Amino acid sequence: MPSASREGNLECCHVSRWASAPPEETRALLAIGVISAATLISGVFVAPATAQMPSQSQMDEALQVELPTDPATLIAMVGQSPILLGELKPKIDARINSVVAKAGQEVPEDQIKFARVRMLRGLLAQTIQNRMMRESFLLDQVATQTAEKRREADAEMQAKARQMFFESEVPQLREQYEASTVSELDEKLREKGTSLAAREREFIDAMLGHLYIRGKVNKDPSVSLAEIHEYYQVHQDEFFRKARARWEQITVQFEKFPNKQAAYDAIWAMGREAFFGGNMQAIAKEKSQEPFARDGGVHDWTNKGALASTILDNQIFSIPTNSMSQIIEDVDAYHIIRVLDRESEGIVPLADVQDDIRTILRDKKIEIAQIEALEAVQKRVPVWSIFPEDVPGAKPLPQVAARFPNRQ
Repeated sequence: MPSASREGNLECCHVSRWASAPPEETRALLAIGVISAATLISGVFVAPATAQMPSQSQMDEALQVELPTDPATLIAMVGQSPILLGELKPKIDARINSVVAKAGQEVPEDQIKFARVRMLRGLLAQTIQNRMMRESFLLDQVATQTAEKRREADAEMQAKARQMFFESEVPQLREQYEASTVSELDEKLREKGTSLAAREREFIDAMLGHLYIRGKVNKDPSVSLAEIHEYYQVHQDEFFRKARARWEQITVQFEKFPNKQAAYDAIWAMGREAFFGGNMQAIAKEKSQEPFARDGGVHDWTNKGALASTILDNQIFSIPTNSMSQIIEDVDAYHIIRVLDRESEGIVPLADVQDDIRTILRDKKIEIAQIEALEAVQKRVPVWSIFPEDVPGAKPLPQVAARFPNRQ
């Protein structure tokens, strides 16, 4: 069983077709007018570049939602697994309170409600997705066995996952939060709107979901040469390359000498030293007066026409390679260059991009397999939610939701 000790490694496996938009919680907090994107970036969230202020219709729609307040309220049912408001509410409250506190002024209640609704919807959709994959993994293990066998299998898997949580995740959390004991860690997590039990649930869901995806998706699909060649032929425009070159350069700037003759004498002396000593880079580091001097005057691949100096550009793409140029007089400087390598304009040979194309096609196959796995999950695991429109295939949860025992 792979290590699931790092949340990022688990979360990256959960590809969602309905979670591609900017996080609802981030967009929701942007709705709080007194909180700028800069506050979000420096505080709890990092606002994506695509996040925008909500429209009035979005505000009105959110304000019409009657949110439950009892933590024991059932807000979604995924297969046989309930999701209670208490699993998400502390995290939402803590995040809103944190950002509002940073605002330094009172925030209108309607804007806070909008943020709360949007954050709940976003977190609930993600929790449902994780729980669906967990349920699918469990179904794969028990197949058509009895409900009693299912409960036994569920308990056994949870016990193994819980052991892994305390062996691998808890030590990292204690280090992160500088907690000397597990109880101290739990207290610090609660200050952040979560708890050790909540983190354990999230860890177990994520780990079992990861195992489900890993079992359904080939992480190293084969890519044939025929597929690579077809992609190369269809996407020729992607492999067009302008003429480009690499070169060494030493420069003296006119403004750093009393007159042009003095500058010429200096570049001539540098060129003579480099020619007979055979090392332009050493001379460039010691005496050259251009931005790349500290790197030995080496300019990496640069497209034709990209330089501000047309004089230098023309010389780079016309003189013989691997030979020192004559002194080149520019508008404000003298240069000596040696072109190390140069490539003509045209389509990059297939051999040069074959590995890149293989990676592109491999990643595309993995993405398709992940999408198909998630679509299978949607058909296999029934979902009821207070926001069914956020999860494909979900059904509305009855208005009078059942109460479940509190889970901390």
